Amino acid sequence: MCGIIAAIANRDVVDHLLEGLQRLEYRGYDSAGIALIKNQKILLKKCRGKVGDLKSIIEKGKSEGNIGIAHTRWATHGEANTTNSHPHLSHERIAIVHNGIIENYVALKKELIANQYSFASDTDSEVIAHLIHYYLQAESSIRAAVQKCVSRLQGSYAFAVIDREYEDRLIAVRQGSPLLLGIATDGYYLASDTLALNENCDAVIYLENGDLAEISIMKYSIYQNEEIVSRQTHKLSTATVTEDKAGYPHYMIKEIYEQAEAVRNTIRCNLREGSVNEGHMAEAAGKILDQVDCVQIIACGSSYHAGKVAQYWFEEIAGIYCQIDIASEYRYRKHVVHPKTLLVTISQSGETADTLAALECAKALGYVSTLCICNVKESSLVRASDLVLLTEAGAEIGVASSKAFTTQLVALMLLIIMVGRRHQLSAQKEQALLTQLLDLPERIKATLALDDKLKSLAKDFANKQHALFLGRGSHYPIAMEGALKLKEISYIHAEAYPAGELKHGPLALIDADMPVITVAPNNQLLVKLKSNMEEVRARGGQLYVLADKGCGFEEVDGVSLIEIDAPENAVAPILFTIPLQVLAYHVAVLKGTDVDQPRNLAKSVTVE
Repeated sequence: MCGIIAAIANRDVVDHLLEGLQRLEYRGYDSAGIALIKNQKILLKKCRGKVGDLKSIIEKGKSEGNIGIAHTRWATHGEANTTNSHPHLSHERIAIVHNGIIENYVALKKELIANQYSFASDTDSEVIAHLIHYYLQAESSIRAAVQKCVSRLQGSYAFAVIDREYEDRLIAVRQGSPLLLGIATDGYYLASDTLALNENCDAVIYLENGDLAEISIMKYSIYQNEEIVSRQTHKLSTATVTEDKAGYPHYMIKEIYEQAEAVRNTIRCNLREGSVNEGHMAEAAGKILDQVDCVQIIACGSSYHAGKVAQYWFEEIAGIYCQIDIASEYRYRKHVVHPKTLLVTISQSGETADTLAALECAKALGYVSTLCICNVKESSLVRASDLVLLTEAGAEIGVASSKAFTTQLVALMLLIIMVGRRHQLSAQKEQALLTQLLDLPERIKATLALDDKLKSLAKDFANKQHALFLGRGSHYPIAMEGALKLKEISYIHAEAYPAGELKHGPLALIDADMPVITVAPNNQLLVKLKSNMEEVRARGGQLYVLADKGCGFEEVDGVSLIEIDAPENAVAPILFTIPLQVLAYHVAVLKGTDVDQPRNLAKSVTVE
């Protein structure tokens, strides 16, 4: 999603702002811009395109200053062009950058137009700049004008403001959308993501909803309801995103190949003395889990697919009821909460707006406790949850999730072991599951040896417009994830169905131009699945079968076979994910799409 970086320091901040924007590129964006104050003038540079394009524009001119704001935009209101990109100005005095959505911007815009304000863009964000300027006419300070502006805004937002008349002042506001204050040796930095912060920052403050920060080079003050408040300072992790692809052509394929080590980290960080460590989630974790008889999962996108797999696992392995909702649906419907239910949220970034809002909604509904599975320990979701199970996957730059997804599945299995040992999971079965998990890294490495074959099969998809993915049981969500990967990065329309549903509609689509990818584990549903596949072949469909070596498939006309070593066990869905990721990657490369930053998508979805 959109990214903010801002700075006020005792030196020129241009290079630091540009560096911060480059670190935010992984989030997905369509334009970039920067505004500085120099000699009581606002210097504005922005463009449609990449941060590199903006950098070239800045290098041609003379842009410098010790206070500035910068932004990468992911379009929500108005097309992707230079005019709609941030920062936005009002009367050459106020400049703002904004993440989120102002829901009442239409009414505010009409009001401002009636007061002789002209709008250059089609965005909702521009109303913020004009509204601040409007209130400056009557207020005694920029902080007071911003506070008055905030009282009029509806929606979820984070924004930073500079005023040419207050060139020693930077103002920041957070309501719903993440924003943090970095403390450095040379001044202060604002960012929507810790990864954007200057390497000089050694501490960070996570602004809370309703916070307004007034920042100068020497100090900062944080206000809540116009009263100064204290916020905890956190030591900033030294882990940063490397821009080195380690010899790989794209971050995505690098991260696919990092999955063996990422899975190993997830397991290692959550074990103690050969057993799953409950206390690692929170001191009170054991007492909380003792009360749990049901689970409610909330997630979006790939995280939702991970939760769908876990739904099967909770009921089959732990023997307890599990329900899952897409976060954007959960937050807008009425709920009946079963007694002794644990609420589980899943998010790679921990900043997913719908998941955060759903968690906030759920807290008043009587759940036993809240637990999040996340890859970012400093995130909003982690700070808002009672229990935290970190995936420890390392930074994931590619927009299409790979190692974040597989480590979520591993973390969910660890949770199921913790819950299941209180229900129907025996000590013997628990040890067997741990053995399967510990074997995963080497099995993932072996599965990645299929890369060349998958690259060859990708040629069959290069000119296709549609694809159908089939699976059954806990592998149906894996088919869903495979379809999502293909559509995300290759722009081929793809959808997944439970294989048993073929005769209830999807068979009408089958012909020689509709490739059908089937996930075929060696389990009790294999015979049923083979019958479903014959239905496809009988209608001229081309099958691509991803199967365990023990399934007994043969490569014949109309059937391309990809065999992996995935014995019949609970963790097999994790292994079946890998070839689907690799296939989607190679198809996208052949089609020439932007693999790491696919069009219209963002890594962290911080608006509804």
